[in-house]
Amino acid sequence: MKCPACGQTNMAETIREETLAYGGQSLTLHAMHGTFCSSCGEGIWDAESYRRYTEAQAGLLRTVKGDVSADIKRIRKSLKLTQTELAEIFGVGKVAFSRYERGETRPPAPLVTLLKLVERHPELLVEMRGLKTQGEATRGAAQCLSQVAKKRAVG
Repeated sequence: MKCPACGQTNMAETIREETLAYGGQSLTLHAMHGTFCSSCGEGIWDAESYRRYTEAQAGLLRTVKGDVSADIKRIRKSLKLTQTELAEIFGVGKVAFSRYERGETRPPAPLVTLLKLVERHPELLVEMRGLKTQGEATRGAAQCLSQVAKKRAVG
């Protein structure tokens, strides 16, 4: 087998440890099987080791960055709103928050930022609802955030 990186033919099956590091955290996977180049070190994991690697990588990212899905659900419940009510306020589809909370869809960053601001300043929720009822309909969280900021600057 040729090395995918350097083209050398000195690939050998190896069992090794692999350490993943991200955001000051690290995780070591033991007994990882793969075929590696003795010239450049590049390699290919077998199917089971690749599965373990990707799961560990995703877990490490969740540990460092936090679980956005769980944050959204926690904030929504603390605001005592249904998924549908929150979707209406934020100007997204009726099932959007269901998908966000289950981790099926990654929410837009401005929506997450606005939701975290609403958690810290629940009075913003009243303003957001007011924007909707005054006919100033928003098309997503970024526009709503902009409108709330403008209203606060003027008022």
